[in-house]
Amino acid sequence: MSANKIQHKVNHVALVVDCSGSMRPHQSQLIRVVDEFVAGLKAESDSLGHETRISLYSFDHKVENLVWDMDVKHLPSMRGLYRVNNGATALIEASLKSLDDLGHIWEEYGEHSFLQIVVTDGEENASGGDRRHDGDMAILGPWLDKIAAKMSGLAGHWTSAILVPNSLAKRTAQNYGFPAGNIAIWDADSQKGVEEAIGTVRAAATSFLRGREQGVRGTKNLFAVGQDISVAEVRANLEPIAADKYRLLKVDKEVEIRPFVNSHPGVTYERGSCYYQLGARAQVQQNKEVIVVEKDTDRAYTGDAARSLLFGTDVQGTVSVKAGNNPKLEVYVQSRSVNRKLKPDTRLLIVL
Repeated sequence: MSANKIQHKVNHVALVVDCSGSMRPHQSQLIRVVDEFVAGLKAESDSLGHETRISLYSFDHKVENLVWDMDVKHLPSMRGLYRVNNGATALIEASLKSLDDLGHIWEEYGEHSFLQIVVTDGEENASGGDRRHDGDMAILGPWLDKIAAKMSGLAGHWTSAILVPNSLAKRTAQNYGFPAGNIAIWDADSQKGVEEAIGTVRAAATSFLRGREQGVRGTKNLFAVGQDISVAEVRANLEPIAADKYRLLKVDKEVEIRPFVNSHPGVTYERGSCYYQLGARAQVQQNKEVIVVEKDTDRAYTGDAARSLLFGTDVQGTVSVKAGNNPKLEVYVQSRSVNRKLKPDTRLLIVL
């Protein structure tokens, strides 16, 4: 290779969206939030100097490609492309087709990475044939084998993720081969749930793009935050909190937040003054502030840029996230609940 050759980063993102009949109440909302998701990809790619290309698929009992590997800068609105039908849910077939299609992309030049995100409000009931009426599930067996083999055989620079409606569907997705850290649950029964789902996806895609800057080309922990940022980035973008303006308290056992705070001398529980350490998955609303703490020094940082740094540029609404594995930093989220259960082996930050 020539010493002056540019090995540019190319990201191929496939968004695979359920269009079965149960998605009808969400159609107009989904179009808007997918458009916002694409805008977020464009903004983050521009800031990092990446080339990002997107493919869009919709599926009911049939799988349809709507956009193929298009530069996000030129993608039109989903309006006029996405329509909800009355079909069933060929989830496995849609997941496989989008992965197979992306596999045809030539990777000889450039540093390529692939990200597939599937969004569904139901479970598989149509791959290999429409079983809405006859209830015959025997034909599904070969499809289960196909997706398990495909997922286990993905190269390290491929990431496959999915949003599902409940914990049962999450276990099913794990059986298909989706890594547990790449599965998120969304509220498929409300208009707000659709916006939260795409907000979660947008934050995850941002994390994926930023991870590329650290040399990470694929991940099995996509729906996590904080794992891709450095102490230097925190110091450069956020505002330090004076050491005498906050306290960190260690939580040894599961306990409600208000009595826990009031049991410590010198502090009294006040709504909005407490920040729990992000660990397992939590819903972070748009009006909740976040604080980042250096593990080695316990220095705390916050500010208007904190949400963007963690969740992505201009991510709006509620995001469903969990803490990524960052050896240098911890993430804390504001709580306004008087009875939030604090988890053992975490810490609580109190702004004085």
